[in-house]
Amino acid sequence: MQLLESIKQKAKKENKIIVLPEGTEERTLKAANIILEEGIARIILLGNRQEILDMTKQHGLASVEKATIIDPLSWERRDYFTDMLFEIRKNKGLTREQAYELVADPLYLATLLIKNGEADGEVAGAANSTGNVLRPAFQVVKTLPGISVVSGAFIMIMKEAQWGDNGIIVFADCAVHPDPTAEELAQIAVTTAKTTRAIVGMEPRVAMLSFSTKGSAKHPMCDKVIEATRLAKEMDPSLMIDGELQADAAIVETIGKSKAPGSAIAGKANVLVFPTLEVGNIAYKLVQRLAGAEAVGPVLQGMAAPINDLSRGCSVDDIVNLVAITVNQAAGK
Repeated sequence: MQLLESIKQKAKKENKIIVLPEGTEERTLKAANIILEEGIARIILLGNRQEILDMTKQHGLASVEKATIIDPLSWERRDYFTDMLFEIRKNKGLTREQAYELVADPLYLATLLIKNGEADGEVAGAANSTGNVLRPAFQVVKTLPGISVVSGAFIMIMKEAQWGDNGIIVFADCAVHPDPTAEELAQIAVTTAKTTRAIVGMEPRVAMLSFSTKGSAKHPMCDKVIEATRLAKEMDPSLMIDGELQADAAIVETIGKSKAPGSAIAGKANVLVFPTLEVGNIAYKLVQRLAGAEAVGPVLQGMAAPINDLSRGCSVDDIVNLVAITVNQAAGK
């Protein structure tokens, strides 16, 4: 796929370090081998060193020897990171003994390596639930300044080039936050614009979607979108954004001109921000299945450093692609 190849090529120029906490998971090891072989990123693998080396030999993964392998249980720096985690969480009631145990958890150690500047991002989830991946991320890395909500964007690659920019549209939030407030929706819009620039390399034109266009309906749900649009403009005055817009007014030029004359976004949007998670999740799956679009993601956004969550049904290629995306996010910080 042309976009993913472009993302990989950009990643190769960045020389970023990505930590893979599921170092003894077979697909993760195979993906690490490809990533290192192709120079997409430098890799830190977390897990039992001997088990990783045995699996590497078993599957003929010669390039994995280029990775940094850390065994959290026997690592000589465990006390250092214990002190670090204790300082971060002591006001939440965490004891040093509890911190010592948590540092042995690769998902916690991964976030601490990022916090300490020793890694640029993390990819996990092949063997862990989303909750387990995100919990240490929220506690250690936390969100970007001025951002309180994490959301998930999908890069939708359409079969017809007429949509978005050459057939590429970014959808959000389709993965994380069920019912954002107006302020949270504004944050989702701003962070999705950043994702669009960093990963896709296109200048975002953001449509804030509703069942109303410019006051054609009156309802508190529409008011939320109108307020979110106003707040997003305050957060980033340079952002090209408009709302509230119905979906057809956002992406079909003739309808946009008719329903929202004078709008710089109507009919030309390449980023669609949905008012709730249920709408976004349903929309991306319908477009994926009915229109045959390729859905790349979810790309998690809003964290202070890129931490991305895989599906437990992911393929080796999925891991490779998400690492490349994570590198681009880190480069665009």
